[in-house]
Amino acid sequence: MSKNIVVICGHPDADSFTGSMLEQYEAGAIEGGHEIRRFNLGELQFDPILHKGYKEIQQLEPDLILLQDAIREADHLVIAYPNWWCTMPALLKGLFDRFWLPGFAFNFNKDTKKIEQHLRGKTARVIVLSGSHSPFKTWWQFGDYTNEIQHGILGFAGIKADVSAYGPCQKVDDKVRDKWMKQVFALGKAGK
Repeated sequence: MSKNIVVICGHPDADSFTGSMLEQYEAGAIEGGHEIRRFNLGELQFDPILHKGYKEIQQLEPDLILLQDAIREADHLVIAYPNWWCTMPALLKGLFDRFWLPGFAFNFNKDTKKIEQHLRGKTARVIVLSGSHSPFKTWWQFGDYTNEIQHGILGFAGIKADVSAYGPCQKVDDKVRDKWMKQVFALGKAGK
Protein backbone atom coordinates (compact mmCIF):
# COMPACT_ATOMS: atom_id res chain seq x y z
CA MET A 1 0.00 0.00 0.00
CA SER A 2 1.35 3.41 -0.98
CA LYS A 3 2.23 5.80 1.85
CA ASN A 4 2.59 9.54 2.18
CA ILE A 5 6.04 9.95 3.76
CA VAL A 6 7.68 13.05 5.25
CA VAL A 7 11.47 12.88 5.36
CA ILE A 8 13.49 15.22 7.59
CA CYS A 9 17.24 15.49 7.18
CA GLY A 10 18.22 16.37 10.74
CA HIS A 11 21.83 17.18 9.90
CA PRO A 12 22.25 20.94 9.46
CA ASP A 13 24.24 20.14 6.28
CA ALA A 14 22.20 18.01 3.87
CA ASP A 15 25.41 17.45 1.85
CA SER A 16 26.57 14.87 4.38
CA PHE A 17 26.49 11.11 4.89
CA THR A 18 23.15 11.64 6.64
CA GLY A 19 21.83 13.34 3.51
CA SER A 20 23.19 10.52 1.32
CA MET A 21 21.45 7.90 3.45
CA LEU A 22 18.17 9.78 3.03
CA GLU A 23 18.68 9.96 -0.73
CA GLN A 24 18.82 6.15 -0.70
CA TYR A 25 15.69 5.99 1.46
CA GLU A 26 13.88 8.32 -0.96
CA ALA A 27 15.01 6.34 -4.03
CA GLY A 28 13.68 3.16 -2.43
CA ALA A 29 10.42 4.83 -1.45
CA ILE A 30 9.87 6.16 -4.96
CA GLU A 31 10.56 2.71 -6.38
CA GLY A 32 8.04 1.33 -3.88
CA GLY A 33 5.36 3.75 -5.11
CA HIS A 34 5.34 6.01 -2.05
CA GLU A 35 4.93 9.77 -2.09
CA ILE A 36 7.83 11.68 -0.52
CA ARG A 37 8.08 15.18 0.86
CA ARG A 38 11.56 16.11 2.12
CA PHE A 39 12.62 18.87 4.50
CA ASN A 40 16.30 19.70 5.05
CA LEU A 41 16.90 21.14 8.51
CA GLY A 42 19.62 23.55 7.36
CA GLU A 43 17.32 25.07 4.72
CA LEU A 44 14.37 25.75 7.03
CA GLN A 45 14.00 29.35 8.20
CA PHE A 46 13.02 29.51 11.87
CA ASP A 47 14.24 30.68 15.26
CA PRO A 48 15.18 27.50 17.20
CA ILE A 49 15.07 29.23 20.60
CA LEU A 50 12.05 29.21 22.87
CA HIS A 51 12.55 32.67 24.29
CA LYS A 52 9.87 32.33 26.99
CA GLY A 53 9.62 28.57 27.24
CA TYR A 54 6.07 27.34 26.75
CA LYS A 55 4.36 30.01 28.81
CA GLU A 56 4.07 32.09 25.65
CA ILE A 57 3.95 30.34 22.27
CA GLN A 58 5.95 32.15 19.61
CA GLN A 59 4.37 32.74 16.24
CA LEU A 60 5.37 29.96 13.86
CA GLU A 61 7.43 30.82 10.81
CA PRO A 62 6.02 29.73 7.41
CA ASP A 63 8.48 26.80 7.13
CA LEU A 64 7.28 25.39 10.47
CA ILE A 65 3.65 25.69 9.39
CA LEU A 66 4.48 23.84 6.14
CA LEU A 67 6.19 21.09 8.13
CA GLN A 68 3.26 20.73 10.51
CA ASP A 69 0.82 20.52 7.58
CA ALA A 70 2.97 17.90 5.84
CA ILE A 71 3.15 15.77 9.00
CA ARG A 72 -0.61 16.03 9.53
CA GLU A 73 -1.13 14.59 6.03
CA ALA A 74 1.63 11.97 6.33
CA ASP A 75 1.27 8.30 7.15
CA HIS A 76 4.95 7.88 7.98
CA LEU A 77 7.75 10.15 9.17
CA VAL A 78 11.47 9.54 8.61
CA ILE A 79 14.07 11.50 10.56
CA ALA A 80 17.80 10.98 10.08
CA TYR A 81 20.49 12.74 12.07
CA PRO A 82 24.04 12.34 13.36
CA ASN A 83 24.57 11.37 16.97
CA TRP A 84 26.36 14.34 18.51
CA TRP A 85 27.16 14.02 22.22
CA CYS A 86 24.61 11.18 22.61
CA THR A 87 21.75 13.22 21.23
CA MET A 88 20.47 15.00 18.15
CA PRO A 89 22.04 18.23 16.81
CA ALA A 90 20.94 21.33 18.71
CA LEU A 91 19.19 22.77 15.66
CA LEU A 92 17.04 19.63 15.33
CA LYS A 93 16.14 19.82 19.02
CA GLY A 94 15.26 23.49 18.48
CA LEU A 95 13.01 22.48 15.60
CA PHE A 96 11.05 20.14 17.85
CA ASP A 97 10.96 22.74 20.64
CA ARG A 98 9.33 25.19 18.25
CA PHE A 99 6.85 23.16 16.19
CA TRP A 100 5.98 20.08 18.30
CA LEU A 101 3.35 22.05 20.15
CA PRO A 102 0.11 21.58 22.06
CA GLY A 103 -2.72 21.64 19.55
CA PHE A 104 -0.54 20.11 16.85
CA ALA A 105 1.18 17.06 18.37
CA PHE A 106 -0.67 16.70 21.67
CA ASN A 107 -2.82 18.37 24.30
CA PHE A 108 -3.03 18.01 28.04
CA ASN A 109 -6.66 17.50 29.02
CA LYS A 110 -7.12 19.38 32.30
CA ASP A 111 -10.36 17.54 33.08
CA THR A 112 -9.11 13.99 32.61
CA LYS A 113 -5.46 14.80 33.47
CA LYS A 114 -4.41 12.79 30.40
CA ILE A 115 -2.33 13.50 27.34
CA GLU A 116 -4.30 13.60 24.08
CA GLN A 117 -2.03 12.30 21.33
CA HIS A 118 -2.93 14.03 18.05
CA LEU A 119 -0.58 12.04 15.81
CA ARG A 120 -1.71 8.59 16.91
CA GLY A 121 -1.82 6.04 14.09
CA LYS A 122 1.24 7.42 12.31
CA THR A 123 4.55 5.57 12.21
CA ALA A 124 8.14 6.77 12.06
CA ARG A 125 11.64 5.57 11.29
CA VAL A 126 14.52 7.31 13.06
CA ILE A 127 17.94 6.80 11.50
CA VAL A 128 20.85 7.70 13.77
CA LEU A 129 24.40 7.85 12.44
CA SER A 130 27.37 7.67 14.82
CA GLY A 131 30.73 8.95 13.68
CA SER A 132 33.39 7.38 15.86
CA HIS A 133 31.61 4.77 18.00
CA SER A 134 29.42 1.81 17.21
CA PRO A 135 25.80 2.25 18.31
CA PHE A 136 26.26 -0.64 20.75
CA LYS A 137 29.35 0.92 22.33
CA THR A 138 27.55 4.23 22.76
CA TRP A 139 24.55 2.48 24.32
CA TRP A 140 26.84 0.41 26.58
CA GLN A 141 28.73 3.47 27.85
CA PHE A 142 25.95 6.04 28.05
CA GLY A 143 22.58 4.30 27.91
CA ASP A 144 19.71 4.64 25.46
CA TYR A 145 20.59 7.72 23.42
CA THR A 146 17.48 7.35 21.21
CA ASN A 147 14.90 7.37 24.01
CA GLU A 148 14.45 11.13 23.75
CA ILE A 149 13.24 11.09 20.15
CA GLN A 150 11.64 7.64 20.01
CA HIS A 151 9.56 7.93 23.16
CA GLY A 152 9.88 11.46 24.57
CA ILE A 153 9.00 13.25 21.33
CA LEU A 154 7.40 10.93 18.77
CA GLY A 155 5.81 8.48 21.20
CA PHE A 156 4.47 11.33 23.33
CA ALA A 157 2.39 12.44 20.32
CA GLY A 158 1.21 8.89 19.59
CA ILE A 159 3.66 8.00 16.80
CA LYS A 160 5.06 4.47 16.89
CA ALA A 161 8.73 4.84 15.99
CA ASP A 162 11.42 2.33 15.09
CA VAL A 163 15.11 3.21 15.26
CA SER A 164 17.92 2.15 12.93
CA ALA A 165 21.41 3.05 14.17
CA TYR A 166 24.56 2.92 12.06
CA GLY A 167 28.18 3.47 12.94
CA PRO A 168 31.00 4.09 13.36
CA CYS A 169 30.65 5.93 10.05
CA GLN A 170 34.19 7.37 10.14
CA LYS A 171 35.86 3.99 10.68
CA VAL A 172 34.20 1.73 8.11
CA ASP A 173 35.02 1.14 4.47
CA ASP A 174 32.83 1.76 1.44
CA LYS A 175 31.68 -1.87 1.42
CA VAL A 176 30.04 -1.42 4.84
CA ARG A 177 28.57 1.94 3.84
CA ASP A 178 27.11 0.35 0.69
CA LYS A 179 25.53 -2.37 2.84
CA TRP A 180 23.93 0.30 5.05
CA MET A 181 22.71 2.19 1.97
CA LYS A 182 21.03 -0.98 0.65
CA GLN A 183 19.34 -1.52 4.03
CA VAL A 184 17.99 2.04 4.02
CA PHE A 185 16.89 1.70 0.36
CA ALA A 186 14.92 -1.43 1.37
CA LEU A 187 13.30 0.43 4.26
CA GLY A 188 12.23 3.16 1.84
CA LYS A 189 10.87 0.71 -0.69
CA ALA A 190 8.80 -0.95 2.06
CA GLY A 191 7.65 2.41 3.43
CA LYS A 192 9.09 1.59 6.84
